Amino acid sequence: MRNAEQKIDGTVLPRLQTDRFAPSNRKKLSAPSLRTFLAIADLWALTEEQRLLVLGYPSRSTYHSWAKQAREHGVFTLDVDTLTRISAVLGIHQALGILFSNERAGVEWLRMPHQALAFGGHPPLTVLTNGTQDGLMTVRRFLDAARGGVYMSPNTLDEAFTPYDDGDIVFR
Repeated sequence: MRNAEQKIDGTVLPRLQTDRFAPSNRKKLSAPSLRTFLAIADLWALTEEQRLLVLGYPSRSTYHSWAKQAREHGVFTLDVDTLTRISAVLGIHQALGILFSNERAGVEWLRMPHQALAFGGHPPLTVLTNGTQDGLMTVRRFLDAARGGVYMSPNTLDEAFTPYDDGDIVFR
C-alpha cells in the first residue's frame, strides 16, 4: 500500500514517504552523490570493477557517462537502488572516520581479513564489493554497531594494542 496507513497485529505503521523517491529529489541528489562516491572510491583505491559492483553493476559506458556528468556538475537521475548503494558507502565512510584515528587506518581495516561472523575471515571490502546491496549493508550495520558501542572482534590491527591503564587517564 502506497501512502496509506497500514495495520499489522494492531500496530499502526507509518506511511511510506514516496515523495523521497520522486524523480525530482533523485535528480537533485544524483550528481553530488556520485561525486562523493567517486572521491571515496579513490580514497579506498577501488578498481573500476569494484566500483561497478558497488553501484549495482551498470554498464561501463553508463558508469563513465555518470562520472563525466557528475564531475562536470551535469544533470542526470540515478535510480533508487544506486542511490541507496551510494548512501551505504557514505555511511561506511562516516563510520570509519569515527572509529579510526585516520583515513589510512580505516582503509587498512577494510582491506584486512576479519574474523567477525559477518566477514568469515574475508576483508570487509570483499563483502562490500560482492555486488549486492546486502553486502554493503552488512558492512554498514557492522560498523554502525561498533560505533554504537557493540563489541567488535579484534583483527590484526588490534593485535599490538596495549590496553589503557589508570596512568593513561589525564584529569584537568
